[in-house]
Amino acid sequence: MSQTLLSIQDLSAYYPTPAGPVKAVDGATFAVRRGERFGLVGESGCGKSTTALAVLRLLAPAGVIEGGHIYFDGTDLVRLPETEMRQMPWTSQSYP
Repeated sequence: MSQTLLSIQDLSAYYPTPAGPVKAVDGATFAVRRGERFGLVGESGCGKSTTALAVLRLLAPAGVIEGGHIYFDGTDLVRLPETEMRQMPWTSQSYP
C-alpha cells in the first residue's frame, strides 16, 4: 500500500471565454500522504477552489481539465469514466 493517497501532477484547469481561456490552475503539483492533513492556501482568485473542484471533477460546466493527472489511491481520476468516478468510495474509513 502506497503512503501517498492523493497526488496532483501538473494539473491545469481552464475556463474558456470569448477573449480566450482563463487559466484558473496552471501546473499545480502536490501530494497528500495517508493520515496527513493538508491545507491549500493562497490569495483570492489563485485557483484554490478550482483545484479542489477539479479533484472531484465538479468544475462548472464551462471548466475543463486541460492537462495533468490526479491520482487518488493509485487511480487517475482525470482518465476515469464518469460512471466509475461516481462509484469511488470517498469515506475516510476506506483509506486509513
